Amino acid sequence: MSGAIRPAAPVRALNLALLVLYPIAWGAPLMRAGLLPLFGLKEISVLTGLQSLWASDVFLALIVALFALVAPMLKTVCLTLIHFGAIGPRGLPALRILGKLAMADVFLIALYVTLAKGIGVGRIETAWGLYLFTFCVLASLWVSHKTQQSHENR
Repeated sequence: MSGAIRPAAPVRALNLALLVLYPIAWGAPLMRAGLLPLFGLKEISVLTGLQSLWASDVFLALIVALFALVAPMLKTVCLTLIHFGAIGPRGLPALRILGKLAMADVFLIALYVTLAKGIGVGRIETAWGLYLFTFCVLASLWVSHKTQQSHENR
């Protein structure tokens, strides 16, 4: 365990919680969208968005899956391995790269909401999944920061 970067227990616990919360956030409704206010709204999640994208553009769907699913989960797993000494501080450079890749998902969702609202034809309402997903991303940034701080203070 001597190679472990040991941030405070709440930081490690939050990181472990992210292993469960990220998949929940991917399936949770990010928004409800409809063509006209008179019709019902369809719930959109990261996963349903990827399914729709897969039907129209497989390459773009793979890129979005990499940034929205794979990179954040790999980053969380990497942090867990660092916290418990499985890979030690040598994993920090990979963590920085994964952190940058994982931030692309926030940009993609913001762009999607902005474009949809800008069209003005339909209606978009944010849903609880957007807040959960945002929490996961911000919590992951905080855990990464605290992990880096713990390494620097050794």
